[in-house]
Amino acid sequence: MSIQVPDLLRPLLGKLTWRRDSSSKAIYITFDDGPLPEVTPLVLDVLDKYNVKATFFCVGDNVRKHPEVYAEVVRRGHKTGNHTFNHIKGFSFSDDEYVANVEKAAEYIDSELFRPPYGRIKRSQIKRLQSTYEIIMWDLITYDYNRKLSKESILRNVKHYSRNGSIVVFHDSIKAKDNMLAVLPMAIEYWNSRGYTYGVL
Repeated sequence: MSIQVPDLLRPLLGKLTWRRDSSSKAIYITFDDGPLPEVTPLVLDVLDKYNVKATFFCVGDNVRKHPEVYAEVVRRGHKTGNHTFNHIKGFSFSDDEYVANVEKAAEYIDSELFRPPYGRIKRSQIKRLQSTYEIIMWDLITYDYNRKLSKESILRNVKHYSRNGSIVVFHDSIKAKDNMLAVLPMAIEYWNSRGYTYGVL
């Protein structure tokens, strides 16, 4: 389980964004897999409490099902990104099928940002998409959806791997809900105590 892909390996994987400016003491909080009415509004309330803006990589079919939740994400000043229509792995689909799924999501999500679900994307798919999207990966993945991980261990990883320009992945999903809602406020308080600011992608 890799919390952080080594910096030396990142260029080998293609033209992808893993981290923002390392000279800027900023954290970029992102959420994958929503929007969901059972989870996303609770996330928005936490972010409001701390006056933090984030970027939500949305599954197109979830936006189709819950347009009011998506609209609330935008209304509260957060940015959104495309996370495919059906949350699919690029490795399992042809380039045409994968791009078509992204384009279907784009009918519901107006964004120049794209994150591949599971981080699984072929070089040929990157080439097809990068003329339209900035493809966002991550500097730190929390694994909040892994119910075998304790909240304490997730927070320890957040503290250990956070650094200037880190793009951090949480999930506004049912599976991640308990861990994420417990760790997110503690992570923000930790970053605040270390003097970090927050950016949106």
